[in-house]
Amino acid sequence: MGMDAALIKELIETNIDDVQVEIVDLRGDGDHYAAHVCSPAFTGKSRVQQHQMVYKALQGRMGNELHALAIQTSVPETE
Repeated sequence: MGMDAALIKELIETNIDDVQVEIVDLRGDGDHYAAHVCSPAFTGKSRVQQHQMVYKALQGRMGNELHALAIQTSVPETE
C-alpha cells in the first residue's frame, strides 16, 4: 500500500520551517515519488544533511509506507 502525496507534503511542511514542497507521483502507483523541497533552513547544510532533514520530517515512513522518494533540495535564491 502506498502513501498519499498530500500526506508527504503535509509532513514536510509541518516539520521544516518556511518550506516550499512539490511532490510528483512518478509512476501513478502511490509508491514512487519525487519531491522538490526548498527552504532557507537548508542554508549552510550539506546535501546529505538536507536530505536527512526531509527523511526526519517523514517520521519513519520512508521505507515503510513510502517505498521510493527521489529528493531534490534547494535554498531559496536571494535577490
